[in-house]
Amino acid sequence: MAAEAGASPAKPDGEQTIAAGSGTGPAGSARLGQRVRVPKMAELVAAQLRRKIVRGELAGGEALPAETTLMEEFSVSRPTLREAFRVLESEALISIRRGARGGARVQVPRGEVAARYAGLVLEHRGTTLQDLYEARHLIEAPCAGLLARCATDDDIARLNEAVRDAERLIDDPPAFIRAHMQFHALVVDLSGNETMRVLNGMVRHIIDQANWSHVDLDAGSPENLVANRKGFRAHVRLVELVSARQPEDAEELWRFHLQEAGKYLLNNKSMTTVLDLLG
Repeated sequence: MAAEAGASPAKPDGEQTIAAGSGTGPAGSARLGQRVRVPKMAELVAAQLRRKIVRGELAGGEALPAETTLMEEFSVSRPTLREAFRVLESEALISIRRGARGGARVQVPRGEVAARYAGLVLEHRGTTLQDLYEARHLIEAPCAGLLARCATDDDIARLNEAVRDAERLIDDPPAFIRAHMQFHALVVDLSGNETMRVLNGMVRHIIDQANWSHVDLDAGSPENLVANRKGFRAHVRLVELVSARQPEDAEELWRFHLQEAGKYLLNNKSMTTVLDLLG
């Protein structure tokens, strides 16, 4: 059969390049003669499996059907299917086990994957820690206000439990800073805004490394102990404001707390960019 007009010769695995139309609508917005890449068959298979994972049609930990079953379902060869698997594995949406009892298993999307890539982008751009802390203020402070508006009794109980856990660890700087960071994450998690949770996870992944680097440098010093106790008092006060349903005061308190924490950590002049943290 003759090739369709405007199409270049077919490429392996179904990939080809076609000439775009010149229509004015969304489908024909490309300029006349501009080359449009048609996805490879492996990419189309990966897209269908990805959609099922994201929509929950394939649950986390669930084994994908046998390769022969998927090859028949998608009408593709084994090499094409395995290329699709490699795409999904690179996105951390499946894990591959080799051997007789091996196979592909579903992994649900995780914020840590996005955080690692975001860290690489920020590292490449030479992003400063000051820039990261400003982003943290923009995310966390409003979330404290949201939390004070929408917190349930269970939410407040979880906050109080987190405060009690931190209090028991206040004389153990490494353990306390871990509890301190978990409290900050909890504030955002309980705010009810999923987008903020994802953004915060990306920023916090890098901020946490700054915290650990600083703890390694001056854990147990007089300055460190003072900062820990000041931070703890801010956490206690935030729970009081959330319990009293005072969103404006909660947001103001949390913004001031974040500013003070940022000043303390940024006093370490050896950590000025993300590159210094990620190494």
